[in-house]
Amino acid sequence: LKTTILKTRKMKKITLFLALIFAVHLTAQTQYQNGMNKAFELWGAKKNTEAAQLFERIATAEKDNWLPSYYAATVLIIDGFAIRDEAELTTHLNKAQGLLDIAKSISKNNPEIIITQAFLNLVYVAFDGQKYGMSLSGKNVQLYEQALKIEPNNPRVVLAKAQWGIGGAKFFGQSTKPFCKEIERSIALFKKEKKKGEFYPFGGIERAEEALQQCGKE
Repeated sequence: LKTTILKTRKMKKITLFLALIFAVHLTAQTQYQNGMNKAFELWGAKKNTEAAQLFERIATAEKDNWLPSYYAATVLIIDGFAIRDEAELTTHLNKAQGLLDIAKSISKNNPEIIITQAFLNLVYVAFDGQKYGMSLSGKNVQLYEQALKIEPNNPRVVLAKAQWGIGGAKFFGQSTKPFCKEIERSIALFKKEKKKGEFYPFGGIERAEEALQQCGKE
């Protein structure tokens, strides 16, 4: 009887210990989800600075998760298009690059991160095409080819590569029509896309449809 009682007490302690571990895991997961949802809300409300800062704080806590750093970098990159001072832009994009490098170190050869690197390069090119165009254009072509090789049916990769091609065609006074088929292909891929996980990059069909409306008109 004494042995049975001791075994019962031991099992209760193990059960309680496992329950506590599970509870802590759920709490941590909920904090992450709440934080990410809040950051997306701030971003949606055009409070980009606050959103980027929150994504960055989440990244500090989630050291094995590439998504918070990726989104923090993405917000900063988008904001970069509005900056008109070169010194300010360089400081701004250096910060974005640091966050993107963190995401790369966690998730290597990730097409979503690769095309975001090309997006960052595009900000420099858009700021001063003569200064940055020659050095970064070749890099972006390589980045898009790399991402497409890894995930040839990723709609964001297909769309981003096509839009980069359109930008180049406009710069050299060429027709953008050859890239319209790829935009159409991206739309078809968007329609079939399934989510890979919570907060994983997803969607973009509206941007593709808007690009298709303008495609070939230039």
